[in-house]
Amino acid sequence: MSKVVSQAKSQIRNMIIEAIGRAVADGKLPAEPMNDFIIEVPGDRANGDYSANAAMVNARAFRCAPRKIADIILAYMDRTDTYFDRVEVAGPGFINFYLNDAYYADVLLDIRACGDDYGRSDYGKGKKVNVEFVSANPTGPMHMGNARGGALGDCLAAVLDYAGYDVSREFYVNDAGNQIDKFALSLDIRYQQLYKGKDAPELPEDSYHGEDIKVRAEEFAGVYGDSYLEKSEKERRKALVDFALPKNIENMKKAMAKYRINYDLWFSELSLHNGPELQETLDILKNNGYTYEKDGALWYKNILVQTKILKAQGKTDEEIEKLELKDDVLIRANGNPTYFLADIAYHRNKFNRGFDKAIDVWGADHHGHVARMKGAMAAIGIDPRRLDVVLMQLVRLVKDGEPVKMSKRTGKAITLVDLLDEVPIDAVRFLFNMREAGSTMDFDLDLAVEQSSQNPVYYCQYAHARICSILRKLEEKGVKPEKCTREQLELLRTSEERELIRHLSSLTDVIISAAGNYDPAKVTHYVIDLATCFHKFYNSCRVGVDDRDLMQARLFLCVCVKDTIRNVLRMLKIEAPEKM
Repeated sequence: MSKVVSQAKSQIRNMIIEAIGRAVADGKLPAEPMNDFIIEVPGDRANGDYSANAAMVNARAFRCAPRKIADIILAYMDRTDTYFDRVEVAGPGFINFYLNDAYYADVLLDIRACGDDYGRSDYGKGKKVNVEFVSANPTGPMHMGNARGGALGDCLAAVLDYAGYDVSREFYVNDAGNQIDKFALSLDIRYQQLYKGKDAPELPEDSYHGEDIKVRAEEFAGVYGDSYLEKSEKERRKALVDFALPKNIENMKKAMAKYRINYDLWFSELSLHNGPELQETLDILKNNGYTYEKDGALWYKNILVQTKILKAQGKTDEEIEKLELKDDVLIRANGNPTYFLADIAYHRNKFNRGFDKAIDVWGADHHGHVARMKGAMAAIGIDPRRLDVVLMQLVRLVKDGEPVKMSKRTGKAITLVDLLDEVPIDAVRFLFNMREAGSTMDFDLDLAVEQSSQNPVYYCQYAHARICSILRKLEEKGVKPEKCTREQLELLRTSEERELIRHLSSLTDVIISAAGNYDPAKVTHYVIDLATCFHKFYNSCRVGVDDRDLMQARLFLCVCVKDTIRNVLRMLKIEAPEKM
């Protein structure tokens, strides 16, 4: 939390504890160990700026009615050198605290002192966190789910960074396994169809039928002609994949860069297959007794692992039976490792790189895979609590109030690149972080391009631009923002000014909450509410007043709001324009 907010809460705690100590010394309260209490912001500001439940939680310990305890605490409370000008007892025994002018002034002074770092904290204590997101198969264009996953994952990583974690962004390239075999087959048949006509084989129903496969086959033919028709199927398919896959991966990198996402690592699944880690992971599972052979394949004892975990959680045999757990294949009868084994080895690799926490952003269709993967971590000796998965629901594109399924350019499903070509990137990144990951969402194409207060990102950017306009107009009259004293800032006493400053003061707490809940939507809602508070202030409080001290105080407040909006938008990699 911000330094001033932290100080205010510490003062409340100390005032209550010291008051109880004095009351015990005078014999007004019994000398009993006191229980911890909560300090919170009431829903209704009429009940104070902060409220504490110390009297209620200690009623049993002090063998006294909460209201009476609260009255005793209040009688012994000393507010000297604190941020509070009055304290009251309300209801069954709530102790309500009301902030004084100095608090509001110090919040603004703290914001200006922090500058670009306002909102940052050491909450994460520098713990190393890996955020893996998008990780689309490189066998075709990225789709709308990847668009949401990209914005969500990147902004989650930014929130964690602001909250004091050491964050690494990662893309897992699925360049091995069944999907690459299917990719090779699809390319091969499209290549043959270029030359063999009716004699060419048909593309199987379960292969890749996208236009991009045809394009890659044609590009390959443009370089090699029909020379690979005479090669063996194995040689031809390897050449096609070696040609097409790097192009697809490079396109993914370009699309992500256009989306303002820069990964610290693009991790190749193939590197696991070419190195010792798959076998090492398999050996650990075998040595720990979690494998068995059946029908020529090697299986993982998922039922055993999950049952252990669920029973430790208090689940009954009947509850576990209803889950219909199944074991999983690790090595197929043909000797090939499964995606599941590669995924276990990949996560082991992450933790071996020193990450304290691994966070995966997955589509909701992977829901059933979460428990298996966390269980697999336990099976290889890694605390499953170190792995967290954010499940992301589907996106529905809407235009003119109707669902949109087709791309004008390709006639197929709209891709990430299609979206970024049609809609401002600021709007895409902001709107995809308007809802928590677990909520399905409609992405309104009309709203995303609308330049009005109905468009949330435009609304926030306009607030920033409006403040820049205020500053320019006053500067044209020879008025520039100056350094303000606490006494000058204490002149900001209207309800609109106080509401705006209170909202400014909550940014650090909001970022910490967003990081703790893996929910960057809290930050987008914060900046929307900040813009709303500013517009209310702007409509009620003229900045260019005759009273020079008040004018400078309001200018100081405007600059604090401008800088905070800029900090939040910058965190989300969204522009903060000075003119609109």
